[in-house]
Amino acid sequence: MRPSRRFLALAAGITVLALTGCSAPADTDDAGTAATEEDGAFTLYSGRDEVLVQPLIDLFEEQSGIEVEVRYGNTAELGALLLEEGAQSPAQVFLAQDAGALGALSNADLFATLPAATTDKVPAGFTSTDDTWVGVTGRARVIAYDGQTMTADEVPASVDAFTEPEWAGRLGIAPTNASFQSFVTAYRVLNGEEAADEWVAAIAANGPQIFDNNRAILSAVDEGVVDAGLINHYYWFAQAAETGAENMRAQLSYPEAGDAGSIVNVTGAGLLQSGATDADALAFIDFLVSAEAQQYFVDETYEYPLIEGVDAPEGLPAIDSLVNPELDLADLESLEITQTLLGKHGLI
Repeated sequence: MRPSRRFLALAAGITVLALTGCSAPADTDDAGTAATEEDGAFTLYSGRDEVLVQPLIDLFEEQSGIEVEVRYGNTAELGALLLEEGAQSPAQVFLAQDAGALGALSNADLFATLPAATTDKVPAGFTSTDDTWVGVTGRARVIAYDGQTMTADEVPASVDAFTEPEWAGRLGIAPTNASFQSFVTAYRVLNGEEAADEWVAAIAANGPQIFDNNRAILSAVDEGVVDAGLINHYYWFAQAAETGAENMRAQLSYPEAGDAGSIVNVTGAGLLQSGATDADALAFIDFLVSAEAQQYFVDETYEYPLIEGVDAPEGLPAIDSLVNPELDLADLESLEITQTLLGKHGLI
């Protein structure tokens, strides 16, 4: 994906931010990480797709002079790898697709505490409660549906409806995807373990069509392969920008507020203990929550920005209208239990 003109125009502004972030140790208080070491490079584990974030990493490298060695992969798989590697991991920063994976690593004490100057940029509810990781963007869970075979009022308002016999073989899901696993985790937190077990069992018995990721689900809906799919909102907006919304068979529906299917999850970044004093690694995390980088995500990936002063993409409902007040993103860390549940019913 090529950067847009607006993205290229950001370079001058980011030069100042990046060079400032890398020229001196970060100020911190007793609760923060004093990043004092600079060697001009760090290693990033990215659970976000290369096509989405590599242009932003390229710009950071160009403007800061810091080399970023990136390992791309599935968020859940990279999170498991980091848990296995522990303190021996070569990574200094983990960029994750969802809060659940970040919470799991935080609970394992693999993250250093970030400076308040970094974490205070993001409002409570969209970042960690203990400053071990910072939210970067917001993404709403939505239902993509076939606009040629269904009308908007025929789309279920709750994900519970997909357990009904009429949806047998018609729903697309991506059980190995981190965002789907976080959604199931949210279902467990909001509705209880027994209800979640019943939901997953019923979905599995209904014979859903299994895909690797959100993008594949959206393509299947747009091609009429499945009638509906559970995805993150921004995939639809990105495709609509490329092909024109009027040319898309797939349409979007937002589950009712409060439903487990309507959660707003976040991408986020944490500084691993191995990078606790790495000023270069911290400079990158600061860059992710700068106005310039947040605008990139708005323009290029159609995600919700999380800092003040940056407007959400046109056409999206206000993020506050989608947030479930009963859900604390810090409670999504129990991914291992969710994975066991999905495995129990043969979905992974």
